[in-house]
Amino acid sequence: MAVPKKKQSHSRTAKRRAQHKIGVPALNACPRCHSPRRPHRVCPVCGTYAGREIVTPSTGSGDHEHDHE
Repeated sequence: MAVPKKKQSHSRTAKRRAQHKIGVPALNACPRCHSPRRPHRVCPVCGTYAGREIVTPSTGSGDHEHDHE
């Protein structure tokens, strides 16, 4: 089995690892409301997927658990 003859330096290791960054997530336009959404997911604005309404879109009128002061 091949074994490295010399220790690889920290700078060479860091140069290699610099390419292991996370990419920007892909965004597509929703065919119904044209807002950006992730592919193959329900639209967070209109609540549709594949031409059908899957979830009722939230109006943003405070239907979450915590209180605002």
